[in-house]
Amino acid sequence: MSKPGAFVRGQSGNPKGRPKGARHKTTLAMEALLAGEAEGLTRKAIELAQDGDTVALRLCLDRLMPVRKDRPVPFALPPIETTADLTKATGALLTAVASGELTPSEAAELGKLVDAHVRAIEVTDVQARLDALEGLKK
Repeated sequence: MSKPGAFVRGQSGNPKGRPKGARHKTTLAMEALLAGEAEGLTRKAIELAQDGDTVALRLCLDRLMPVRKDRPVPFALPPIETTADLTKATGALLTAVASGELTPSEAAELGKLVDAHVRAIEVTDVQARLDALEGLKK
């Protein structure tokens, strides 16, 4: 049992709070102010961008093509079946960075995936060894 006033894991502190999908009053007020003006404002932003206004240009381009947060990385990673294969995988990542095939940040993210995979292999190996030991005891 928890102390009075203490947070309970998995339970909202305000179960009757704002329902999902509810919108803030300020957002609703701004939408009401801009109602019917979207086309004219968009046209004006485009005109300003075409006249060289860099802020308007950035606004237009950000709406047309938002900044990409992630992208597929075509990369041949050697198979990792045992922890011994880890050096091959990390070596391939280092080679790809050195050759410019991957950026350092892309290699770091792929390295995290490799690390997670190796940990999964280790856990599976430990479980197999434990099962084998328990089989010997019986």
